[in-house]
Amino acid sequence: MTWLPFDLHPEYPEAGLPRDELLARYGSFQQRLRDRFAEEGLEYSPNPDVVPRSLTALRLTELARDLGRHDGLHDRLMEAYWRDGVDIGDPDELRRLAHDLPPDDIERVLTTDDYRDRVHASTAQAQSVGVNGIPAWVIDGKLLVPGAQPREIFERAFAQLAESA
Repeated sequence: MTWLPFDLHPEYPEAGLPRDELLARYGSFQQRLRDRFAEEGLEYSPNPDVVPRSLTALRLTELARDLGRHDGLHDRLMEAYWRDGVDIGDPDELRRLAHDLPPDDIERVLTTDDYRDRVHASTAQAQSVGVNGIPAWVIDGKLLVPGAQPREIFERAFAQLAESA
């Protein structure tokens, strides 16, 4: 599996969006997410105050990709956000989470636009094939499965691909 960066909410301010604003836009969805995570044996504990702007975290994962350390940082960021409620838009939290990357490179990414073009290009490419949310799965380069779907959806997708092979 290859994780690619997708800037889901470019309209969010750098400091993130107050969670109350998100709830006003989309209604209460957190209990559904919490239940869905629990079904899969996962913890769901987002930051109660802010929905982070993830662009800088995405840029940092691209640095990690170039250094051959993408998966480790990606996993730490996901756990920090979903399980621990960490604001992954906070530069100090990103420094802490990227502890195994060279400090000078981390600072360069945090203080410049490095990797912004790569994140935007990846986002545009994903949008060109119909991705408009995360997660999204392109299976075998042929079939798009959008969203966090139940296991049965993936089983049908794999069966569909097997039939067409």
